[in-house]
Amino acid sequence: MTCFDRRDLGLLTLRLGAGGVLFAHGAQKLFGWFSGHGLEGTAQFMESLGYKPGKASAVASGLAEAGGGALLALGLATPAGGAAVVGGMAGAAAVHAPNGFFNTSGGYELPALYGLVGASIAVAGPGRISLDHACGHHLNRVWMVPAALAAAAAGATAAVKSRNSQLRASENAEEAPSAPDAQEPMQETSRDE
Repeated sequence: MTCFDRRDLGLLTLRLGAGGVLFAHGAQKLFGWFSGHGLEGTAQFMESLGYKPGKASAVASGLAEAGGGALLALGLATPAGGAAVVGGMAGAAAVHAPNGFFNTSGGYELPALYGLVGASIAVAGPGRISLDHACGHHLNRVWMVPAALAAAAAGATAAVKSRNSQLRASENAEEAPSAPDAQEPMQETSRDE
């Protein structure tokens, strides 16, 4: 009889796969690894998307992906790792939402899927093949799941609302009529009489 069952192996596979991809994506943003743009390039990109200040947004996004992905892959602090992924993917989904659902048209399909995976692992737990299990689940308590997910939801909501306000302000500034030019004084015509 083994101490691991199919559920443990399935969770390990899911954690390693999704966590590894998320870690790599975050490392592109933070460090420029895997042909990424690094922190400066990501900061400029975040500014162009309306997430301001760009550098803070780039760090937050990169940490949510790289940190959350690493925690999920390791099965360590699983509620926090899953919640970080959920928050980061909510911010990404907001950017892709105007393009519809499917990824083929630039939609929010992949961020939604990764967010769902992060939430599911946070709720289900990491399984017995994890650092949380090896450490006696000190960082994986039942009460931590709703607390971490609520904190992630609050943070993502604040970030997306701020972005939407920035975008509306930019749109309003572009639509506002420019100040009329000072009218040139009318030239008087001379009258020859």
